[in-house]
Amino acid sequence: MKKSLMLCMILVLVLMTACGNSDKGATSANSPEAKDTVTVWTYPVHGTYEDELKGLVSAFETEHPNITVKTEMLSWAEGPQKFDVALNAGSPPDLYFHSVDGTYVNTGLALDLDPYMTDDIKNDYLPGTLELAQIGGKQYGLPLYQFEWGWGGNKRILEEAGVDWKSIQQNGWTWSQFTETAAKLTKKLANGSTQYGLVTDGTSLDFIEMLTRNNGMPDVLNEKGEFQWGDDRIKDTLSFIKNLIDKGYMPKETAAIAPAKRSDMFYAGQAAIISKAIPYYDVMIKNRNKDIDAGKVTGEKIDFVLLPVPHGDNAPAKTTMGAEGYIAFKQKNDKGEQHAKNTFTVMEYLSNAKAGNASNELVLPFVRKSQADMYAGKELGTADTIAASKKMAENIQIPVTLSLDTAKAAKMKQFKEQVVTPNIQALYSGEKTPEAITEDFKGKAGQMLGQ
Repeated sequence: MKKSLMLCMILVLVLMTACGNSDKGATSANSPEAKDTVTVWTYPVHGTYEDELKGLVSAFETEHPNITVKTEMLSWAEGPQKFDVALNAGSPPDLYFHSVDGTYVNTGLALDLDPYMTDDIKNDYLPGTLELAQIGGKQYGLPLYQFEWGWGGNKRILEEAGVDWKSIQQNGWTWSQFTETAAKLTKKLANGSTQYGLVTDGTSLDFIEMLTRNNGMPDVLNEKGEFQWGDDRIKDTLSFIKNLIDKGYMPKETAAIAPAKRSDMFYAGQAAIISKAIPYYDVMIKNRNKDIDAGKVTGEKIDFVLLPVPHGDNAPAKTTMGAEGYIAFKQKNDKGEQHAKNTFTVMEYLSNAKAGNASNELVLPFVRKSQADMYAGKELGTADTIAASKKMAENIQIPVTLSLDTAKAAKMKQFKEQVVTPNIQALYSGEKTPEAITEDFKGKAGQMLGQ
């Protein structure tokens, strides 16, 4: 009996020692030293961003050997839908490249970054830039750059028609002035094709959104959540577009023009002005010109001119601007606080001074002092484009989604998808009049927006 009791005690001591040693050898999942993986879904932000991202990730993993960063490069065409599916399923990536959106916050999965924002990080951001990634005063994203939408012109065609593009860059232009200019820019070419004054794609809402902002409407809703697209302002905007198509200044087949086709028409000299254009076109077209010189591409070399969007004759000029960068997310099966901290650490690294190369490549305003300092004197855009971009930024229209509560932001997004998109297609194709579309907007706003 004594011998059996002694054996039992020895066995218990052995098991306790083994368990103790096991605890010492293991690292808790909530420990900062624990192995972790952070997933990042992003886009080809500029021509060499994929290689740039690989370099940033490699450097990060060297400095943080316990954190593995798994990246996936999405396509602009299919990426948003893939992300929406993942988000709705409760399994979004830890980091996603996009502008902050109230509909994302509305899911409850967007990570509130305020607990992780140090004074050093906050003070490095230039005034007004952090706010471009906030909803209701809470930080949900870290901006990588400030995006800026405008129109772009072919310098040769503009000057042949006697268009003073430098004056337009400095002083802007009204819809009446643009219509007069478009008439000068539209003509038959020697090969029988038409040179249009303006070309846009028929698949997105960028065009109508830029024009409505330049006719006194910041968006479908304003910052107070009040419906805007139901009076003469929207009817006049739609009539302006219809007139350009009816006069032949824009292609009658605009509804069927894809973004790539729009660009091809601009490169081929079949369009004097393209919408939308971003300052990055300056770099893209310079690279295309080099490829033409090297015999890699055939076609006419183009000198790019960045232009502001024309504004309504009785409305102020506005430039569609905001911020794009990384947004952090939790998952339905929450991975814990340490994983959230690791996610923010990766996020901040991918938005640091060196990451300011994205702004430089895109010829866009920097968001951080350290970025501006690192790339000072290394600007890639022409002096004219940089100056025009700065002038346009004086008329910034901040996205209203940053001011709306998340429920209203979600309803506005649904209204655009289900009501605005098919109606704009119908406008382009001539199936509906501006008056009929305005009435449809008002009716559907009552049903979907409660206004």
